[in-house]
Amino acid sequence: MTCMDILKSEYVAFFAIVALGILLGKIKIKGISLDTSAIIFVALLFGHYGTTMPDILQKFGLIFFIYSVGIQAGPGFFESFKKDGLRLIMITALAVGSGAIVAVTLSKVFDVDTELAVGIFAGAMTSTPGLAAAIESTNSTLASIGYGIAYPFGVLAVILFVKISPKLFKVSIPTAEAEYEKEIKSDFPGLMHKNFIVENINIFGKSLGDLKIRTMTHSNISRVLHKGEAFTPTERTVMHQGDVVKAVGTESDLQKVHLLIGNETDIPIPLSDKYVIQSILVTNESAINKPLDKIGLMEQYNATVTAMRRSGIDITPNSATKLRFGDKVKVACAEENLNNVKKLLGDNRKRLAELDFLPVSIGILLGVILGKIQIPLFGFSFSLGLTGGVLMSAIILSRIGKSGNILWNVSGSSNQLLRNIGLIFFLVSVGTNAGGSLMETIQTGGVKLLLVGVAITMAPMLIAMIVGYFFLRINFLVLLGALTGSMTSTPALSAVEPMTESNGPKIAYATVYPFALVLIIICCQLMGFFK
Repeated sequence: MTCMDILKSEYVAFFAIVALGILLGKIKIKGISLDTSAIIFVALLFGHYGTTMPDILQKFGLIFFIYSVGIQAGPGFFESFKKDGLRLIMITALAVGSGAIVAVTLSKVFDVDTELAVGIFAGAMTSTPGLAAAIESTNSTLASIGYGIAYPFGVLAVILFVKISPKLFKVSIPTAEAEYEKEIKSDFPGLMHKNFIVENINIFGKSLGDLKIRTMTHSNISRVLHKGEAFTPTERTVMHQGDVVKAVGTESDLQKVHLLIGNETDIPIPLSDKYVIQSILVTNESAINKPLDKIGLMEQYNATVTAMRRSGIDITPNSATKLRFGDKVKVACAEENLNNVKKLLGDNRKRLAELDFLPVSIGILLGVILGKIQIPLFGFSFSLGLTGGVLMSAIILSRIGKSGNILWNVSGSSNQLLRNIGLIFFLVSVGTNAGGSLMETIQTGGVKLLLVGVAITMAPMLIAMIVGYFFLRINFLVLLGALTGSMTSTPALSAVEPMTESNGPKIAYATVYPFALVLIIICCQLMGFFK
């Protein structure tokens, strides 16, 4: 039996493609790599030499991959439409929309098959989810070839563009950093803690519940020192003259505490052996989607949530703040109550790594059904299809978070596993199926197709940068982050990070990335439907 005979075995060829693709993806040239997407190039080569895969492999891969994308994008997709993100959303819509328009226009001018053009668009925007939508909407392997032609330059071009853009637009990065820090401190003041002496005679003898500290000041009282003894306060804790309290909040919030309680002091509040402050992960299903004042922390265990970190951002919790799966909360309580508080909130790191296939299966089933529904529009009807249905199901369910005992959200590590498995199955299948016509397509219009891909990549970036910087007056660092998110290019974001110590690009990227994912998928579907 020859080596070629062995590789004709589907399961042997599958793992050979995966292994070679991952090895190829790990190769870095000046910090740039193709990562998992390299699998499709190996698959195209195997397909050229006759390797094929069962069609069901592509369907399974597509479903798992798109569902994981929707779960990741869901919460951020809806959050991005809030006031602070609207300008960035406009830039994203402009970048993706102009890319689609350029793709359609050039396909007509240069007589490029629509199936190829949709794939080139997905590759130029470095969007594998877009490729999935392109293949389903066109029902053609040409989309895979177009993606393979445009993707490598797309990855490289976005990285080079963000690197040279400061010189191109004559922008000083230190100046942009200073402007961003000034804006962020104004819009999102950081949390701090200060100690205050109880001096206001109007609050002597009154409890924290009577004073409504959280409502009045938006701050949290995390500790109290009374007659030399430090303890965790409760709603029933009474304020006495000379007590020292520790408050956590923004600078303006703590000014209100100063007016209500008394002057700031340097007197420390020692931590006793019976008092602890600890970060706890929210993993208990019974606590998810419930506001803090409804889970019994204060009433049952005299525990106070003083700070919260969600998706990498510090927020000031209040009694109405609802807990989400994976939140990290800082809790102050007596040591004897710590284990009960952990039990109430979960604090199960292993739970974050588990993947429950029941909600995943239900969510996918709902998506398949949703994708088959015919939607009337302007005299004709269309359906979301498998890609659109599964994507919208995942987005909606991840936003809901929880229904009864079913937790729709998936932890980051579990979702990444689901996404990688789906992506591998999908890329191997579409690559081998497209490989048979690879050389013929390249020989017919290889250079022309490459140039079309270059135009689709470059035009949206130039348009978005000009409009965003000169007309919308978006901070340049924020604009770079939004641009990398609009092009769905994580490697490009990595290229921006060494340019600045500011976290502005990362926040902007996270804001627009979910919207960009969904919008590129929609554009690919529309281009395929109206071919």
